[in-house]
Amino acid sequence: MGGVDKGLVMLAGRPMAEHVITRLKPQVGRLVINANRNLEAYKAMGYPVITDTVGGHLGPLAGFLAAMRATRDPYILTAACDAPLIAADLSARLWRMLEREEAELAVAHDGDYLQPLFALISVSLADSVEHYLETGGRKIDRWYNTHRMATVDFSDVAESFANINSPEQRAEIESLLASDS
Repeated sequence: MGGVDKGLVMLAGRPMAEHVITRLKPQVGRLVINANRNLEAYKAMGYPVITDTVGGHLGPLAGFLAAMRATRDPYILTAACDAPLIAADLSARLWRMLEREEAELAVAHDGDYLQPLFALISVSLADSVEHYLETGGRKIDRWYNTHRMATVDFSDVAESFANINSPEQRAEIESLLASDS
């Protein structure tokens, strides 16, 4: 979408990130937003905003690290800002499988693909992700595969991972949001 800040793209009258917040807030005790630009716009959403703790805009793993360093909780729940249809039970399903498999992290799978931005991750892995980034690592799935990972089946709600990368996808998701109302 032309390098725009997708979290601030308007969708059904609200910034896309607000739709994500609406879906996540009932699932978590605390919510923070990781952003590296347009900080005031994100702060206006009413939640703490954290920036990456490592420089160079290194991608989602840098955001994960920032969240791990900012929290006192034992786990972080991650989600993409351009996927406004997040499952209402994302956190609960990830947690159940993480516990059952005694894993360090649990990651959503839509039936076809791993959805690496939708994960529950132990904060104890902060040093590991920091080292991975410092040594040039950027691929989330490669880092995940170095830890005890539980894969969680969300094929029954695969549409909850639909993200917006084009005006056509935006129109499609707006119609889905309208039918949810």
